[in-house]
Amino acid sequence: MKKYFILLLTVFILWSCSDNGPSGPTPDDFDREAILINWADNIIIPAFANFTESTSQLHASAESFSAEPTQQNLENLRAKWETAYLAFQNVSMFEMGEAMQLRFRDNLNVYPTDTTEIIQNISEGAYDLELPSLNNSQGLPALDYLLHGLGEDDAEILSYYTINTNAQNYRVYLTDLTQRIDVLTNQVMSNWTSGFRDEFVSNSGNGANSSLDMMVNDYIYYYEKHLRAGKIGIPAGVFSGSPLSSHVEAYYSKGFSKALFNEALTASIKFFNGIHFDGQIEGQSLDDYLDYLNTMKNGADLTSIINDQFEDAKVESEALNNDLAVQVETDNGLMLATYDELQRNVVNLKVDMLQALNINVDYVDADGD
Repeated sequence: MKKYFILLLTVFILWSCSDNGPSGPTPDDFDREAILINWADNIIIPAFANFTESTSQLHASAESFSAEPTQQNLENLRAKWETAYLAFQNVSMFEMGEAMQLRFRDNLNVYPTDTTEIIQNISEGAYDLELPSLNNSQGLPALDYLLHGLGEDDAEILSYYTINTNAQNYRVYLTDLTQRIDVLTNQVMSNWTSGFRDEFVSNSGNGANSSLDMMVNDYIYYYEKHLRAGKIGIPAGVFSGSPLSSHVEAYYSKGFSKALFNEALTASIKFFNGIHFDGQIEGQSLDDYLDYLNTMKNGADLTSIINDQFEDAKVESEALNNDLAVQVETDNGLMLATYDELQRNVVNLKVDMLQALNINVDYVDADGD
């Protein structure tokens, strides 16, 4: 009798510990579609609508400047460029649908821009901006050079559009760049509003090709490669062994690079927490998913750990010079410290969060975690 009792007890214990026994919440149980709806309707589409408006105004301002290259029109064009560049930071991470097909980010924001190629394109007057080989001589960084970097002062810059031998070509190239930015942005926006939104939301399963898995990977890739590395790590020399001040975003504007970094970091934080683009309302997002799963790390709530680390990165970056190139040249230690704070969340997001959500990394990691 005692043997039978022990056998039954053993079976019960094994059953209780097996996958068939009672268990906590799993990633499959969460309403993933609610997250996709919030992302599409309250973050992605409104952000692209805002960017589309800014690119339209940018192109219109470029046409006005091309028709009449005056100091006032130059200042107006610069202001529209700044507005568009800030707006771009809120859509850059969303390489889904048409944006992925067009390689949207590569067309709009490869930096440092190739100034030699820009001048060559202008001098020859023949170029095809659809060629991937010209990605580094177009987009917002190329406009940065054409609006701020052609001369030592505004008078010299204006001379390129007025009395230079190739003045007409300079004006045409400028408007060709802004037109391409506007056209590509409208293509992506139209894709989202003419069917891709519904396709994105309905693809709510749990798998490598599901919308949530792909979007989370795109988000982490953007944070790791374009925010952490592109805006801070590469200029600070983390990957090259020596500082590269000329590799900061918006290098020629002399004071706008930190604003772009701040906007991108804020956009990343808001996306993680599902905060609507045009307000403070918070919808379903990754923080809710992790909370639903009661995800812990070293005895602490992972959502809180991630948000606290975001805040630490913001605080560390407050001391940076408005011109990150100047910061690299005068006190690169602050850039490296900011990079370190950003890096800590790469591990939280890419390792701990993905493991909790049962999502695999779908991109090649070249520099480690």
